Amino acid sequence: MSFSLGIVGAGQFAGFFAKLFQLHPGVSRISATDLLPERAERLVAEYGLTGGTHPDFDEMLDSDVDAVALFTQRWTHGPLAVQALLAGKHVYSCVPMAMTQEEIGAIIDAVRETGLTYMMGETSHYNPATVYAREKVAEQAFGRLFYAEGDYLHDMDHGFYAAYQYSGGENWKATASYPPLLYPTHSIGGVLGAWQTHATSVSAIGVVDDRRDGVFDREISQFDNDFSNATALFKTADGGSFRINEFRRVGYHPHIRESRFRFFGTEGIFETLDTVSLWHDKKGVQDVSQHLQAAPTLAADDPSLDHVDPALRDAFVSGTAPVHDRSRLPAEFAHAPNGHEGSHHFLADDFVTAVEHRAMPTVNAWVAARYTLPGIIAHASARRDGERLPRTGLRPGAGVTTRALAAASAARARRAAGGDDLQGLRARRPGQPGGVCRLGAARRGLAQYPLRSLAAAAHRDPPREQGPDGPVSRGAR
Repeated sequence: MSFSLGIVGAGQFAGFFAKLFQLHPGVSRISATDLLPERAERLVAEYGLTGGTHPDFDEMLDSDVDAVALFTQRWTHGPLAVQALLAGKHVYSCVPMAMTQEEIGAIIDAVRETGLTYMMGETSHYNPATVYAREKVAEQAFGRLFYAEGDYLHDMDHGFYAAYQYSGGENWKATASYPPLLYPTHSIGGVLGAWQTHATSVSAIGVVDDRRDGVFDREISQFDNDFSNATALFKTADGGSFRINEFRRVGYHPHIRESRFRFFGTEGIFETLDTVSLWHDKKGVQDVSQHLQAAPTLAADDPSLDHVDPALRDAFVSGTAPVHDRSRLPAEFAHAPNGHEGSHHFLADDFVTAVEHRAMPTVNAWVAARYTLPGIIAHASARRDGERLPRTGLRPGAGVTTRALAAASAARARRAAGGDDLQGLRARRPGQPGGVCRLGAARRGLAQYPLRSLAAAAHRDPPREQGPDGPVSRGAR
Protein backbone atom coordinates (compact mmCIF):
# COMPACT_ATOMS: atom_id res chain seq x y z
CA MET A 1 0.00 0.00 0.00
CA SER A 2 1.45 3.37 -0.97
CA PHE A 3 1.70 6.24 1.50
CA SER A 4 1.93 10.03 1.46
CA LEU A 5 5.08 11.91 2.46
CA GLY A 6 5.79 15.43 3.66
CA ILE A 7 9.19 17.04 2.97
CA VAL A 8 10.27 19.25 5.89
CA GLY A 9 12.92 21.76 4.84
CA ALA A 10 13.16 22.59 1.14
CA GLY A 11 16.85 23.44 0.97
CA GLN A 12 19.64 22.21 -1.27
CA PHE A 13 19.46 18.55 -0.27
CA ALA A 14 15.71 18.01 -0.22
CA GLY A 15 15.14 18.06 -3.96
CA PHE A 16 17.38 15.09 -4.67
CA PHE A 17 15.35 12.87 -2.36
CA ALA A 18 12.02 14.41 -3.35
CA LYS A 19 12.77 13.16 -6.86
CA LEU A 20 13.52 9.63 -5.66
CA PHE A 21 10.53 9.44 -3.35
CA GLN A 22 8.36 10.71 -6.20
CA LEU A 23 9.65 7.97 -8.51
CA HIS A 24 9.18 5.20 -5.93
CA PRO A 25 5.96 3.23 -6.51
CA GLY A 26 5.45 3.02 -2.75
CA VAL A 27 4.87 6.77 -2.37
CA SER A 28 1.52 8.22 -3.47
CA ARG A 29 1.91 11.98 -3.07
CA ILE A 30 4.47 14.40 -1.69
CA SER A 31 4.03 17.79 -0.06
CA ALA A 32 6.50 20.26 1.43
CA THR A 33 6.97 22.90 4.11
CA ASP A 34 9.77 25.30 4.95
CA LEU A 35 10.40 28.26 7.24
CA LEU A 36 10.75 30.22 4.01
CA PRO A 37 7.49 29.44 2.16
CA GLU A 38 8.92 30.43 -1.21
CA ARG A 39 11.43 27.58 -0.98
CA ALA A 40 8.68 25.03 -0.39
CA GLU A 41 6.70 26.51 -3.28
CA ARG A 42 9.74 26.33 -5.55
CA LEU A 43 10.37 22.68 -4.61
CA VAL A 44 6.77 21.74 -5.32
CA ALA A 45 6.80 23.55 -8.66
CA GLU A 46 10.20 22.21 -9.78
CA TYR A 47 9.34 18.57 -9.12
CA GLY A 48 5.60 18.71 -9.68
CA LEU A 49 4.80 17.49 -6.18
CA THR A 50 1.09 16.79 -6.10
CA GLY A 51 0.61 17.32 -2.36
CA GLY A 52 1.31 21.05 -2.52
CA THR A 53 2.69 23.02 0.43
CA HIS A 54 1.88 23.35 4.13
CA PRO A 55 2.20 26.69 5.91
CA ASP A 56 4.21 25.15 8.76
CA PHE A 57 5.33 21.90 10.36
CA ASP A 58 2.47 21.73 12.85
CA GLU A 59 -0.10 22.01 10.07
CA MET A 60 1.65 19.24 8.17
CA LEU A 61 1.42 17.02 11.26
CA ASP A 62 -2.27 17.85 11.60
CA SER A 63 -2.85 16.75 8.00
CA ASP A 64 -3.35 13.23 6.67
CA VAL A 65 0.30 12.90 5.63
CA ASP A 66 1.53 9.43 6.60
CA ALA A 67 5.26 10.14 6.91
CA VAL A 68 7.69 13.04 7.02
CA ALA A 69 11.26 13.41 5.74
CA LEU A 70 13.39 15.86 7.71
CA PHE A 71 15.85 17.93 5.68
CA THR A 72 16.17 20.74 8.21
CA GLN A 73 19.12 22.22 10.09
CA ARG A 74 21.07 19.44 11.74
CA TRP A 75 20.44 20.57 15.35
CA THR A 76 16.66 20.44 14.85
CA HIS A 77 16.38 16.77 13.84
CA GLY A 78 15.92 15.31 17.34
CA PRO A 79 12.97 17.38 18.52
CA LEU A 80 11.27 17.36 15.12
CA ALA A 81 11.52 13.56 14.92
CA VAL A 82 9.96 13.14 18.37
CA GLN A 83 7.16 15.54 17.52
CA ALA A 84 6.40 13.75 14.27
CA LEU A 85 6.42 10.27 15.80
CA LEU A 86 4.09 11.35 18.58
CA ALA A 87 1.79 12.86 15.94
CA GLY A 88 1.53 9.46 14.30
CA LYS A 89 3.96 9.98 11.40
CA HIS A 90 6.75 7.73 10.18
CA VAL A 91 10.07 9.60 10.07
CA TYR A 92 13.00 9.73 7.69
CA SER A 93 15.70 12.01 9.08
CA CYS A 94 18.88 13.40 7.64
CA VAL A 95 21.97 13.05 9.81
CA PRO A 96 22.69 13.42 12.60
CA MET A 97 19.96 11.70 14.60
CA ALA A 98 20.12 14.28 17.39
CA MET A 99 22.47 16.53 19.34
CA THR A 100 22.11 15.07 22.83
CA GLN A 101 21.75 11.73 24.59
CA GLU A 102 18.37 12.84 25.87
CA GLU A 103 17.03 13.49 22.39
CA ILE A 104 18.28 10.09 21.22
CA GLY A 105 16.59 8.40 24.18
CA ALA A 106 13.34 10.21 23.44
CA ILE A 107 13.36 9.07 19.80
CA ILE A 108 13.98 5.44 20.78
CA ASP A 109 11.20 5.55 23.33
CA ALA A 110 8.83 7.19 20.84
CA VAL A 111 9.52 4.43 18.32
CA ARG A 112 8.92 1.77 20.97
CA GLU A 113 5.74 3.45 22.15
CA THR A 114 4.18 4.15 18.75
CA GLY A 115 5.50 1.26 16.68
CA LEU A 116 6.19 3.68 13.84
CA THR A 117 9.15 3.67 11.47
CA TYR A 118 12.16 5.87 12.17
CA MET A 119 15.15 5.87 9.84
CA MET A 120 18.28 8.01 9.69
CA GLY A 121 19.63 8.50 6.17
CA GLU A 122 23.31 7.77 6.77
CA THR A 123 25.04 7.66 3.40
CA SER A 124 28.15 5.85 4.62
CA HIS A 125 26.09 2.73 5.36
CA TYR A 126 26.03 2.24 1.58
CA ASN A 127 29.45 3.68 0.84
CA PRO A 128 31.12 1.17 -1.52
CA ALA A 129 33.91 0.62 1.01
CA THR A 130 31.41 -0.17 3.75
CA VAL A 131 29.47 -2.55 1.51
CA TYR A 132 32.71 -4.34 0.56
CA ALA A 133 33.87 -4.58 4.17
CA ARG A 134 30.44 -5.89 5.17
CA GLU A 135 30.81 -8.66 2.58
CA LYS A 136 34.25 -9.56 3.93
CA VAL A 137 32.87 -9.66 7.48
CA ALA A 138 30.10 -12.02 6.31
CA GLU A 139 32.73 -14.23 4.67
CA GLN A 140 34.79 -14.14 7.90
CA ALA A 141 37.71 -13.06 5.71
CA PHE A 142 39.02 -10.62 8.31
CA GLY A 143 39.34 -13.29 10.96
CA ARG A 144 38.86 -11.31 14.14
CA LEU A 145 38.40 -7.59 13.50
CA PHE A 146 40.27 -5.66 16.16
CA TYR A 147 40.81 -2.14 14.76
CA ALA A 148 39.27 0.23 12.19
CA GLU A 149 39.51 3.84 11.05
CA GLY A 150 37.00 6.23 9.54
CA ASP A 151 37.75 9.70 8.17
CA TYR A 152 35.31 12.38 7.08
CA LEU A 153 37.48 15.05 5.46
CA HIS A 154 35.51 18.09 4.31
CA ASP A 155 37.30 21.40 4.33
CA MET A 156 35.07 24.40 4.97
CA ASP A 157 36.46 26.10 1.86
CA HIS A 158 35.00 23.35 -0.31
CA GLY A 159 31.38 24.43 -0.39
CA PHE A 160 30.56 24.57 3.30
CA TYR A 161 30.77 28.35 3.58
CA ALA A 162 28.23 28.68 0.76
CA ALA A 163 26.01 25.97 2.22
CA TYR A 164 25.89 27.58 5.66
CA GLN A 165 25.23 30.99 4.14
CA TYR A 166 22.32 29.50 2.20
CA SER A 167 20.80 27.83 5.24
CA GLY A 168 21.84 30.17 8.04
CA GLY A 169 20.84 33.60 6.82
CA GLU A 170 22.43 36.69 8.34
CA ASN A 171 23.72 34.76 11.36
CA TRP A 172 25.23 31.93 9.36
CA LYS A 173 28.58 32.08 11.14
CA ALA A 174 26.90 31.10 14.41
CA THR A 175 25.71 27.84 12.86
CA ALA A 176 28.75 27.18 10.66
CA SER A 177 30.64 26.39 13.87
CA TYR A 178 28.76 23.11 14.28
CA PRO A 179 31.06 20.81 16.32
CA PRO A 180 32.68 18.21 14.04
CA LEU A 181 32.15 15.37 16.53
CA LEU A 182 28.43 16.12 16.71
CA TYR A 183 28.33 15.28 12.99
CA PRO A 184 30.10 11.92 13.31
CA THR A 185 28.00 9.52 11.31
CA HIS A 186 29.88 9.74 7.99
CA SER A 187 32.93 8.32 9.76
CA ILE A 188 31.38 6.13 12.48
CA GLY A 189 28.65 4.81 10.19
CA GLY A 190 31.19 3.52 7.71
CA VAL A 191 33.04 1.64 10.43
CA LEU A 192 30.08 0.25 12.38
CA GLY A 193 28.09 -0.30 9.19
CA ALA A 194 30.44 -3.22 8.58
CA TRP A 195 31.79 -4.13 12.01
CA GLN A 196 28.91 -5.35 14.14
CA THR A 197 30.01 -3.96 17.47
CA HIS A 198 29.46 -0.77 19.44
CA ALA A 199 31.54 1.81 21.30
CA THR A 200 31.86 1.59 25.08
CA SER A 201 34.31 4.40 25.91
CA VAL A 202 36.16 7.22 24.17
CA SER A 203 39.00 9.71 24.43
CA ALA A 204 38.97 12.63 21.98
CA ILE A 205 41.06 15.66 21.11
CA GLY A 206 39.70 18.81 19.50
CA VAL A 207 41.86 21.27 17.56
CA VAL A 208 40.99 24.91 18.30
CA ASP A 209 40.53 26.84 15.06
CA ASP A 210 42.90 29.69 14.27
CA ARG A 211 41.43 31.13 11.04
CA ARG A 212 39.82 33.98 13.00
CA ASP A 213 37.11 34.65 10.42
CA GLY A 214 34.20 34.35 12.85
CA VAL A 215 33.59 30.66 12.12
CA PHE A 216 34.49 28.29 14.96
CA ASP A 217 34.63 31.30 17.27
CA ARG A 218 33.14 30.55 20.70
CA GLU A 219 32.03 34.16 21.08
CA ILE A 220 29.88 33.79 17.97
CA SER A 221 29.13 30.08 17.90
CA GLN A 222 25.59 28.98 18.65
CA PHE A 223 27.15 25.80 20.02
CA ASP A 224 29.93 27.38 22.12
CA ASN A 225 32.39 25.61 19.85
CA ASP A 226 35.85 26.52 18.60
CA PHE A 227 36.99 23.07 17.39
CA SER A 228 37.33 22.81 13.61
CA ASN A 229 39.09 19.41 13.64
CA ALA A 230 38.72 16.49 16.04
CA THR A 231 39.99 12.95 16.50
CA ALA A 232 38.40 10.29 18.70
CA LEU A 233 39.58 6.83 19.78
CA PHE A 234 36.86 4.42 20.90
CA LYS A 235 37.01 1.10 22.71
CA THR A 236 34.55 -1.47 21.37
CA ALA A 237 32.36 -3.97 23.16
CA ASP A 238 34.33 -6.90 21.74
CA GLY A 239 37.70 -5.65 23.02
CA GLY A 240 38.84 -3.84 19.88
CA SER A 241 39.09 -0.16 19.02
CA PHE A 242 38.41 2.29 16.21
CA ARG A 243 39.53 5.82 15.47
CA ILE A 244 37.67 8.56 13.60
CA ASN A 245 38.79 11.91 12.18
CA GLU A 246 36.26 14.69 11.63
CA PHE A 247 38.20 17.49 9.88
CA ARG A 248 36.83 20.84 8.61
CA ARG A 249 40.17 22.57 8.05
CA VAL A 250 42.26 20.14 6.03
CA GLY A 251 44.42 20.24 2.91
CA TYR A 252 42.45 17.66 1.01
CA HIS A 253 40.42 17.74 -2.18
CA PRO A 254 36.90 16.39 -1.50
CA HIS A 255 36.30 15.60 -5.17
CA ILE A 256 38.42 12.50 -4.59
CA ARG A 257 36.69 10.82 -1.65
CA GLU A 258 35.26 12.57 1.43
CA SER A 259 34.98 9.43 3.54
CA ARG A 260 37.81 6.90 3.85
CA PHE A 261 37.92 3.66 5.84
CA ARG A 262 40.43 1.02 6.98
CA PHE A 263 39.73 -2.31 8.70
CA PHE A 264 42.33 -4.54 10.38
CA GLY A 265 41.72 -8.19 11.21
CA THR A 266 43.85 -11.14 12.21
CA GLU A 267 43.48 -12.67 8.73
CA GLY A 268 42.89 -9.70 6.45
CA ILE A 269 43.09 -5.92 6.01
CA PHE A 270 41.00 -3.63 3.81
CA GLU A 271 41.71 0.05 3.20
CA THR A 272 40.39 2.83 1.00
CA LEU A 273 42.72 5.72 0.32
CA ASP A 274 42.35 8.73 -1.97
CA THR A 275 42.36 6.92 -5.31
CA VAL A 276 42.94 3.28 -4.47
CA SER A 277 41.25 0.51 -2.49
CA LEU A 278 43.21 -2.56 -1.42
CA TRP A 279 42.44 -5.95 0.12
CA HIS A 280 45.37 -7.57 1.94
CA ASP A 281 45.65 -11.04 3.37
CA LYS A 282 48.50 -13.40 4.16
CA LYS A 283 48.69 -14.45 0.52
CA GLY A 284 49.16 -10.99 -0.95
CA VAL A 285 47.48 -7.72 -1.98
CA GLN A 286 44.53 -7.25 -4.33
CA ASP A 287 43.62 -3.93 -5.93
CA VAL A 288 39.81 -3.66 -5.71
CA SER A 289 39.58 -0.01 -6.74
CA GLN A 290 37.44 -0.60 -9.85
CA HIS A 291 35.01 -2.78 -7.93
CA LEU A 292 34.37 0.16 -5.58
CA GLN A 293 34.43 2.98 -8.14
CA ALA A 294 31.11 4.86 -8.32
CA ALA A 295 29.98 5.91 -11.81
CA PRO A 296 28.47 9.39 -12.29
CA THR A 297 24.74 9.72 -12.96
CA LEU A 298 24.76 13.44 -13.79
CA ALA A 299 27.16 15.93 -15.28
CA ALA A 300 28.49 18.41 -12.75
CA ASP A 301 27.06 21.26 -14.85
CA ASP A 302 23.56 19.77 -15.03
CA PRO A 303 20.94 22.54 -14.61
CA SER A 304 19.42 20.69 -11.65
CA LEU A 305 22.61 21.50 -9.73
CA ASP A 306 22.55 25.24 -10.37
CA HIS A 307 21.64 25.97 -6.73
CA VAL A 308 24.48 23.80 -5.37
CA ASP A 309 27.97 25.21 -4.88
CA PRO A 310 30.32 23.70 -7.50
CA ALA A 311 32.56 22.36 -4.75
CA LEU A 312 29.68 20.23 -3.40
CA ARG A 313 28.34 18.86 -6.68
CA ASP A 314 30.38 15.67 -6.76
CA ALA A 315 28.37 14.39 -3.80
CA PHE A 316 25.18 14.69 -5.87
CA VAL A 317 26.30 13.14 -9.15
CA SER A 318 28.00 9.89 -8.11
CA GLY A 319 26.08 6.69 -8.76
CA THR A 320 26.47 3.09 -7.75
CA ALA A 321 29.62 0.98 -7.97
CA PRO A 322 29.96 -2.66 -9.13
CA VAL A 323 29.99 -3.73 -5.46
CA HIS A 324 26.41 -2.50 -5.06
CA ASP A 325 23.57 -4.95 -5.69
CA ARG A 326 20.96 -2.91 -7.58
CA SER A 327 18.63 -5.87 -8.11
CA ARG A 328 16.63 -4.94 -5.00
CA LEU A 329 15.88 -1.39 -6.23
CA PRO A 330 12.68 -0.39 -8.03
CA ALA A 331 12.96 -0.23 -11.82
CA GLU A 332 11.95 3.43 -11.68
CA PHE A 333 15.37 4.23 -10.17
CA ALA A 334 17.30 2.82 -13.12
CA HIS A 335 18.15 6.18 -14.69
CA ALA A 336 17.47 8.47 -11.74
CA PRO A 337 20.14 10.79 -10.33
CA ASN A 338 21.95 9.32 -7.34
CA GLY A 339 24.54 10.71 -4.94
CA HIS A 340 27.09 10.12 -2.17
CA GLU A 341 28.72 7.21 -3.97
CA GLY A 342 25.48 5.48 -4.82
CA SER A 343 23.79 5.60 -1.43
CA HIS A 344 20.75 7.76 -2.18
CA HIS A 345 18.84 5.09 -4.09
CA PHE A 346 19.29 2.53 -1.34
CA LEU A 347 18.36 4.92 1.46
CA ALA A 348 15.16 6.06 -0.23
CA ASP A 349 14.15 2.49 -1.00
CA ASP A 350 14.98 1.30 2.53
CA PHE A 351 12.63 3.83 4.08
CA VAL A 352 9.74 3.25 1.68
CA THR A 353 10.09 -0.53 1.97
CA ALA A 354 10.16 -0.35 5.78
CA VAL A 355 6.99 1.76 5.94
CA GLU A 356 5.20 -0.35 3.34
CA HIS A 357 6.04 -3.71 4.92
CA ARG A 358 6.19 -2.58 8.56
CA ALA A 359 9.76 -3.88 8.69
CA MET A 360 12.67 -2.31 10.54
CA PRO A 361 14.70 -0.07 8.22
CA THR A 362 18.42 -0.48 7.78
CA VAL A 363 19.52 2.49 9.87
CA ASN A 364 16.68 2.27 12.38
CA ALA A 365 16.58 4.20 15.67
CA TRP A 366 18.89 1.76 17.45
CA VAL A 367 21.47 1.69 14.68
CA ALA A 368 21.22 5.47 14.32
CA ALA A 369 22.01 5.77 18.04
CA ARG A 370 25.00 3.48 17.57
CA TYR A 371 26.28 5.80 14.81
CA THR A 372 25.47 9.10 16.57
CA LEU A 373 25.84 8.78 20.32
CA PRO A 374 29.58 7.98 20.36
CA GLY A 375 30.28 11.33 18.71
CA ILE A 376 28.28 13.18 21.35
CA ILE A 377 30.31 11.55 24.11
CA ALA A 378 33.52 12.16 22.14
CA HIS A 379 32.81 15.89 21.87
CA ALA A 380 32.37 16.03 25.64
CA SER A 381 35.72 14.22 26.01
CA ALA A 382 37.42 16.75 23.73
CA ARG A 383 35.96 19.57 25.81
CA ARG A 384 37.59 17.87 28.81
CA ASP A 385 41.00 17.81 27.12
CA GLY A 386 40.79 14.17 26.06
CA GLU A 387 39.50 12.67 29.29
CA ARG A 388 38.49 9.09 28.67
CA LEU A 389 34.79 8.90 29.31
CA PRO A 390 33.64 5.43 30.28
CA ARG A 391 30.42 3.74 29.38
CA THR A 392 28.65 5.18 32.44
CA GLY A 393 29.80 8.75 31.84
CA LEU A 394 27.63 11.76 31.09
CA ARG A 395 24.37 10.40 32.37
CA PRO A 396 21.33 12.64 31.99
CA GLY A 397 19.77 13.50 35.31
CA ALA A 398 17.26 11.08 36.72
CA GLY A 399 13.66 12.15 36.65
CA VAL A 400 13.90 14.07 33.39
CA THR A 401 10.64 13.42 31.58
CA THR A 402 10.26 13.03 27.87
CA ARG A 403 7.70 15.81 27.87
CA ALA A 404 10.04 18.24 29.59
CA LEU A 405 12.89 17.12 27.35
CA ALA A 406 10.78 17.64 24.25
CA ALA A 407 9.72 21.13 25.33
CA ALA A 408 13.30 22.16 26.06
CA SER A 409 14.55 20.72 22.78
CA ALA A 410 11.78 22.42 20.85
CA ALA A 411 12.55 25.76 22.44
CA ARG A 412 16.21 25.41 21.52
CA ALA A 413 15.41 24.40 17.96
CA ARG A 414 12.85 27.18 17.60
CA ARG A 415 15.32 29.81 18.75
CA ALA A 416 18.00 28.43 16.46
CA ALA A 417 15.72 28.28 13.43
CA GLY A 418 14.28 31.72 14.10
CA GLY A 419 10.88 30.57 12.89
CA ASP A 420 7.44 29.46 13.95
CA ASP A 421 7.31 25.91 12.68
CA LEU A 422 8.33 24.42 16.04
CA GLN A 423 5.50 25.58 18.22
CA GLY A 424 6.36 23.24 21.05
CA LEU A 425 6.47 19.48 20.88
CA ARG A 426 2.88 18.59 21.48
CA ALA A 427 3.01 14.96 22.50
CA ARG A 428 0.15 13.60 20.45
CA ARG A 429 -1.21 10.32 19.29
CA PRO A 430 -3.12 9.75 16.05
CA GLY A 431 -6.69 10.87 16.55
CA GLN A 432 -5.82 12.93 19.62
CA PRO A 433 -4.59 16.33 18.36
CA GLY A 434 -3.11 18.27 21.21
CA GLY A 435 -3.37 15.36 23.61
CA VAL A 436 -0.51 14.50 25.95
CA CYS A 437 1.34 11.22 25.83
CA ARG A 438 3.94 10.27 28.42
CA LEU A 439 6.49 7.79 27.13
CA GLY A 440 8.19 5.01 29.02
CA ALA A 441 11.23 7.21 29.58
CA ALA A 442 9.00 9.82 31.18
CA ARG A 443 8.00 7.30 33.81
CA ARG A 444 11.47 5.91 34.31
CA GLY A 445 13.62 9.00 33.79
CA LEU A 446 16.41 9.06 31.25
CA ALA A 447 19.25 7.97 33.52
CA GLN A 448 19.40 4.63 31.76
CA TYR A 449 20.93 6.19 28.66
CA PRO A 450 24.72 6.25 29.17
CA LEU A 451 26.98 5.43 26.24
CA ARG A 452 26.97 1.68 26.69
CA SER A 453 23.26 1.20 27.31
CA LEU A 454 22.11 3.12 24.23
CA ALA A 455 24.81 1.63 22.06
CA ALA A 456 24.15 -1.84 23.37
CA ALA A 457 20.44 -1.37 22.76
CA ALA A 458 21.29 -0.33 19.23
CA HIS A 459 23.30 -3.51 18.85
CA ARG A 460 20.68 -5.97 20.06
CA ASP A 461 17.21 -4.45 19.91
CA PRO A 462 16.11 -4.45 16.24
CA PRO A 463 13.56 -7.22 15.65
CA ARG A 464 14.49 -10.36 13.77
CA GLU A 465 13.09 -9.18 10.43
CA GLN A 466 15.85 -6.53 10.28
CA GLY A 467 19.00 -7.59 8.46
CA PRO A 468 22.29 -5.67 8.72
CA ASP A 469 21.81 -4.36 5.18
CA GLY A 470 18.15 -3.48 5.12
CA PRO A 471 14.70 -5.01 5.45
CA VAL A 472 15.16 -8.66 4.62
CA SER A 473 11.88 -8.64 2.74
CA ARG A 474 13.73 -6.87 -0.08
CA GLY A 475 17.04 -8.69 0.16
CA ALA A 476 19.04 -5.50 0.50
CA ARG A 477 22.77 -5.45 0.24
